Amino acid sequence: MAASQQDNHETRKGDITPEAYRQVLGRFPTGVTLVTGMDGDEPLAVVIGSFVSVSMEPPLVGFLIGADARTWPRIRAGGSFCANVLADDQVDLANAFFTRDGDPWEGTSWVPALSGSPMIPACVASIDCSVFDAMEAGDHSFVVGEVVDLKDHETGGSPLVFLGGSYGSFGPSVGSGS
Repeated sequence: MAASQQDNHETRKGDITPEAYRQVLGRFPTGVTLVTGMDGDEPLAVVIGSFVSVSMEPPLVGFLIGADARTWPRIRAGGSFCANVLADDQVDLANAFFTRDGDPWEGTSWVPALSGSPMIPACVASIDCSVFDAMEAGDHSFVVGEVVDLKDHETGGSPLVFLGGSYGSFGPSVGSGS
């Protein structure tokens, strides 16, 4: 019996510098979400650009967060989070939570989601989750949440997109995804 190609294949790696990695992966657009949770009575949030659908049955979503993130352990301890999909007119909101200059919650209207996590009605959509799993993935953690509720806020806005170090919006359709 012949050995599989995988058995005979030795993996080769190129010279992957952090700069080259960022440059190449910066060519891939991502959505921008504000993942929120609670620590007692204190609302918490972190800007995430790696939010993804994981499974429909059960309904699971996920995101990656830096292993050194200070906010995530506090959100995880609460057992739930809400992923708020930012609209293309919410760059200032994304920057407020990303830079942490002052209190980013000041002037940010939110209501408790089913889990109690902050849901921001001005966003395009919100996905409320219980923490399903979190696993180490290099210098990040891959967090998986089980969707307990979701809301299309029907704002008519387009989602905020991040590409090549800049924010933008989704343009007109160039074709069907079917």
